[in-house]
Amino acid sequence: MALTNTQYDRIFRQYEKRQRQNRLETERRRDYVYEHFPKYRELEDETASLCVAQGKKLLFGDEAALDKLRENLALLKKQKEQLLSDAGLSANYLEPVFTCPDCRDTGYIDREKCHCLKQAEISLLYEQSGLQEMLANNNFSRLSYEYHVGEDLSRFEKAVQNCKNFVKNFDSDYHNLFFYGTVGTGKSFLSGCVAKELMDQGHSVIYFGATGLFDLLSSTSFDTKSREERQNTYADLYQCDLLIIDDLGTELTNQFTASQLFSLLNERNIGRKATVISTNLSLRELQDRYSDRIFSRITSNFEVCKLTGADIRMYQKRQQNRK
Repeated sequence: MALTNTQYDRIFRQYEKRQRQNRLETERRRDYVYEHFPKYRELEDETASLCVAQGKKLLFGDEAALDKLRENLALLKKQKEQLLSDAGLSANYLEPVFTCPDCRDTGYIDREKCHCLKQAEISLLYEQSGLQEMLANNNFSRLSYEYHVGEDLSRFEKAVQNCKNFVKNFDSDYHNLFFYGTVGTGKSFLSGCVAKELMDQGHSVIYFGATGLFDLLSSTSFDTKSREERQNTYADLYQCDLLIIDDLGTELTNQFTASQLFSLLNERNIGRKATVISTNLSLRELQDRYSDRIFSRITSNFEVCKLTGADIRMYQKRQQNRK
């Protein structure tokens, strides 16, 4: 899952484009203020002159000059902020514009990759996976309760609220979600809703169908020539902010997959990294198919949401055929 140099070049060209656009926006704002509020520019010129004058005094041994400078600068800053406020602009309107204020659009914080760069890497790796297309349909803006009634509706409403709380408290409260129940009741849809909300917030999200996930782990584990790729794969799966495993139970279940699943859940729990799992298996089938320790990990460390009802996809297909 490591990126090639060409892929990194593509990402950083986007960063360069973003920096240019934000510099232009900063300049546009400054020109607007200078043109419409000349007093602001006068205050900035006064600030520059004051710094020079007080600097000279410091050189000639005036120890009080620094305190006087700080006092006057604070006064000028307050006057400029008041001028912007009177014009209906925010106090930081003329501060440099950044798409990601955390790394100031460099991609790095103290030589560590910023969350925005990590997400850019993941987005590039999975742009052909269908995730973007899926999230265009699986998001809260397309949420509907019309396909559920009675107890099925109550369960779906509770699951939706759990998802919204999960997103709302994501940065402050470590927890996981486990969706199980009958086919076509909205489990994958809700996983996609969570994924989109967190990706929009800049969190790194990796989404895998269970079959694809274990195929990837199998191919990297048994290929002795791909040690670096294997390390990168596990690093991504263990360290991304959110890992989504969809349709657990559709993979070929054996000792290898059970071991890999336990290791994945255990390592992410140790690192307090969130995981969302969906499955059509019942809890009894889950326990029978996987080890007791996997069952225990899920039932004790995950918010368990049961979804039941008619197959929404089949219902939608019948509705389309009637048109």
